[in-house]
Amino acid sequence: MKIIKRILIVLLVIIAIPFILAIFISKEYKVERQITINKPQAEVFDYVSHLKNMDEYSVWMKDPNMKTEFTGNDGTKGFIYGWDGNDDVGEGELEITDIKTNERLDMDLRFVRPFESEAKVYITTENSGNNSTNVHWVMQGNSSYPMNFMNLMMDNMIGKDLDTNLHNIKSKLEKQ
Repeated sequence: MKIIKRILIVLLVIIAIPFILAIFISKEYKVERQITINKPQAEVFDYVSHLKNMDEYSVWMKDPNMKTEFTGNDGTKGFIYGWDGNDDVGEGELEITDIKTNERLDMDLRFVRPFESEAKVYITTENSGNNSTNVHWVMQGNSSYPMNFMNLMMDNMIGKDLDTNLHNIKSKLEKQ
């Protein structure tokens, strides 16, 4: 009986640790990556500001059975790219909320599934000379307790996807 009691105590402690740690972890997260693409700023911005192009470069849009829905004019404020896919990509929508031509694209990201959440996303482009452009992609948001425990892993989880997406954009544009 003592062994069972000890096992239960150890299990409770293991389960309690993330909940206790989450009290001290920031509820805000920010993940950012950047890359330099050897193409003019206007060309790069035009490509990333049209959300339908994500089908060509985004690791999140690779579900062959995913259903997509579009509202508005792509590349303009108010355009919404909606999706409903497998468990890896879930269901949600990305809406363009502001555009500063050739400089910055602001978007709201809203997930419905696997769990409801929202994030702010923006992509900036900056001329870095010699017909090359620095692209900076940022995702930031808030996680409520105890989900904020996941913020410890957010940079690694989302960051690798942002890196892959940026490298895919670079490959696509530099081949043209």
